[in-house]
Amino acid sequence: MGSATSRITAKVMGRLRLASQGLLGGPPGESGAFDSVEACVRHMTAMQAQDLASALWAVGQRVPGSKASDVRAALDSGVVVRSWPFRGTLHLVPAKDLRWMLEITSARMVRTMAGRHRELSITAEDVAHCRDIAGELLAEQTGATREQLFEAFEENGQITKAQRGVHLLGTLCLDAWLVQGPMAGTEGKAAGQQLFMPFEEWIPKPRKLGREEGVAELLHRYLRSHGPATLDDFSWWTQIPKTEAKAALGRIKDRVVELEFEETSYWLSPEAAALLDDGVPGSRTLLALPGFDEFLLGYKDRSLVLAPEHAQRVVPGGNGVFKRMIVAGGSVTGTWARSGTGRTAAVVAEPFDPGGLPPAAARSFEVQAAKYLKFMAG
Repeated sequence: MGSATSRITAKVMGRLRLASQGLLGGPPGESGAFDSVEACVRHMTAMQAQDLASALWAVGQRVPGSKASDVRAALDSGVVVRSWPFRGTLHLVPAKDLRWMLEITSARMVRTMAGRHRELSITAEDVAHCRDIAGELLAEQTGATREQLFEAFEENGQITKAQRGVHLLGTLCLDAWLVQGPMAGTEGKAAGQQLFMPFEEWIPKPRKLGREEGVAELLHRYLRSHGPATLDDFSWWTQIPKTEAKAALGRIKDRVVELEFEETSYWLSPEAAALLDDGVPGSRTLLALPGFDEFLLGYKDRSLVLAPEHAQRVVPGGNGVFKRMIVAGGSVTGTWARSGTGRTAAVVAEPFDPGGLPPAAARSFEVQAAKYLKFMAG
């Protein structure tokens, strides 16, 4: 990158990531911000979504003027799905991309779970039996909740306690027999849940990519949406072996830019790299991001944007549960919490600095808090 490298700091790297992720008004090279939920998820490729409320706001921060109901509508229409494409963790994914992603990643996830399946006495025959049970149930009704599927499993001799049901259901999804579809509704026990649907019925025309082409596309889309990032970041994110990632980089090297920072090679889109020429925007931007947001979670090494001494403040005890984050100028500078519901709902900043947020940052946070509450109520 020539003389531009002398201006690069960790905060600049963080702001480049904000730009790539569409958190500064749209990704570099695009005409503007994302105009739909589908466009946002397609650009991001996959967005962490084990906590649905957090996933809704992750999209909301990237799609100006959107409401939580818009994200739910995208799930209801089937253009976006929530599944387990990477690391055995739920993500929002463009529906048409899910099958080829699973064809690349599911075998490794299944191997990783093999020991746990032996502990739970889950055999290939049990999975096939549950597939038939689910097929019979879904032939009689449109979609089924997890509880309805578990009840059908139990009635047919398949124990679901001690996470056995979760693993059986998850395996059917990894094998592309089932997929989470529309929201079940807003009232009753199923409120906030999604109905499981037959995969081929819910995603009738999926894209088809071979493994080599698919890994190259995943890497290119990851670097465009998450760059600057390393091959180690990508391999952790997808669990695709580093050797395959290196081979894929060779196939896309003419479409990405290498950026050296602290003796490490990072990769990003040419459009994001071009921001270095005139100064990367976002130095005064403050955002209230959800827990589990890709800005932090989407990388193996998070120290560029989160100082190691504050890591426990975001992930207490290293338990894998990420708190909501305040991001200022490209760095995580605190957490935030929501209290109350409805008209009593409030948002409280918890900055790392014991002196609190500076006045300008406090005003920006108030704007973010109001935006969040309006989004979630919509």
